[in-house]
Parts: sequence; C-alpha cells; structure tokens
Amino acid sequence: MSGLSRTSDDLSPRRRKILYHAWHRGTRELDLLLGRFADDAVGELTDTELDEFEALLEIDDRELFGWILGKAQVPDTAPKAIFAKVLAFARAHPLTE
Repeated sequence: MSGLSRTSDDLSPRRRKILYHAWHRGTRELDLLLGRFADDAVGELTDTELDEFEALLEIDDRELFGWILGKAQVPDTAPKAIFAKVLAFARAHPLTE
C-alpha cells in the first residue's frame, strides 16, 4: 500500500482536508492506519464523527502509538468512539492482505 487510494472529487472541502491530513501525519505507520481508515469512511462519517476524527488527527504520534499498542491508557478526554472505529477497521483490514 503506497498511499491514498480514494478520489476526493466527491468530497466537501472539510472531508478533503481530513483525508489529506490522515495520509500526511508524519509517520508512515500512522499514515497507513489513519489514511486507510479515512479512505474507507470519510465519505460516510457524521459531523460528530468528523469532529472526533479531526481531534484524533491532532494527537501527538507518540501518544497515539501508545494508545494503539496498549502501552498507554486512552484518556477520558480522547475521542474514544472514533478511535475504536479506527482500531476495528485496522483489525478487519490488516496490511498483510
């Protein structure tokens, strides 16, 4: 998987920005995790889910990796619902496919 696989032609400017940001985090691992999720879901996410996903995209890479690996507890203030969706997507669509 080399990157963005979804066209953004049919997306609103907000959704395009989110899609781009999901693929350009700074670490390839998170690009693949969040970008693939965004490719799949950005067109169907509700406004509340978009808010949460934007908040998740602002989390520092090291902190987010800690949550993903289970080495750090996800804080109560974190966007937990969308984080759970991202993890469920990753489990259902492993990179080894």
